[in-house]
Amino acid sequence: SGKFYQHATTEASQATLASVSPVFAVMKLDKEGNTTYFEKKKTELYQELGLQARDLRFQHLMSIATRNNRIIMRMEFLKAVITPEFLLILDYRNLNLEHWLFNELASQLAGEGQLVTYSLPFEFRAIEAILQYRISKLQGRLNTLQPQILETLEALVDPKLLSVDRSKLHILLQNGKSLSELETDLKVFKETILEILDEEELIEELCLSKWTDPQVFEESTSGIDHAEEMELLLENYYRQAEDLANEARELRVLIDDSESIIFINLDSHRNVMMRLNLQLTMGTFSLSLFGLIGVAFGMNLESSLEEDPRIFWLVTGIMFLGSGLIWRRLLSFLGRHLEPPLPPHVPAVLKKSQPAAGRVEIKSNLKAETFGLSRSTLTNQ
Repeated sequence: SGKFYQHATTEASQATLASVSPVFAVMKLDKEGNTTYFEKKKTELYQELGLQARDLRFQHLMSIATRNNRIIMRMEFLKAVITPEFLLILDYRNLNLEHWLFNELASQLAGEGQLVTYSLPFEFRAIEAILQYRISKLQGRLNTLQPQILETLEALVDPKLLSVDRSKLHILLQNGKSLSELETDLKVFKETILEILDEEELIEELCLSKWTDPQVFEESTSGIDHAEEMELLLENYYRQAEDLANEARELRVLIDDSESIIFINLDSHRNVMMRLNLQLTMGTFSLSLFGLIGVAFGMNLESSLEEDPRIFWLVTGIMFLGSGLIWRRLLSFLGRHLEPPLPPHVPAVLKKSQPAAGRVEIKSNLKAETFGLSRSTLTNQ
């Protein structure tokens, strides 16, 4: 009874695991470009492919690995398993992949596209098609960001603007984040390719047909080095990713430089406003200083001056004239202290004067020394 209970429990647990195991929507493409679609549980799929369950986890955003003469690739949303006879695309129902999967991939694998590996084994065409798709997506993201960033920076760097448009800054911030994500994706792509290029054994393992088809192995030993072809293929897409990374880096430098220019423009306008405020403050101080005369006459003190009608105009003229003179002196004092320092004085000897009739003029006090130096030079020669 105990053995029967254990057996029943084991069967129940296996049935439960089978019912909850994930199901992959699989798209299968063969060498001729024929396409079939089906759904299969993960347990059945890795058993048919001779893999382990951990091989189909796809835990990294980008990875290229080999297991049991199978190439397992992950390119963000794309999950693929490559064999010498066919290509499996797992979970292909994605809006970002439909156009490429249904309109381009089959023809590329059949040799009708523009892939340079059409004369090589099937895994070469599959790897190049996937790498080409990934590079084209990265290139498209860069082509979308570049004009937006340039247009935003052109609007922000305008020196005529006294203030910065916050909406433009918000757009620039979003584009900067998208550019950082693109730089990260390019870095991951390059590191993944570089890890394979640094290991000769990994490059050899990517050549599946070399080990499964004896005829291909004989052709490779007779002159066609598949490992070298695979290395050239990976280097080609590594260089393309490097070019994209350089363009993204130039955009990043341009953003940083533009931010400095924006800050300089804002500081310049701020300095102008501060200088204007200081000038108005000095004018107010000058008027207040000589306004004390009017305050003194405005007190209810009896004197003989208020009886003369000319005193009003005389006192008013003195007030305005004195205020103007004081304000002028303050402005000249401000100008002397805010003007940039003069460049250091360069002796006239070091300045080359304009040649007259093909000759250079030299001061008279240096003629004797120059003549002695020329004679000593001739003597040495």
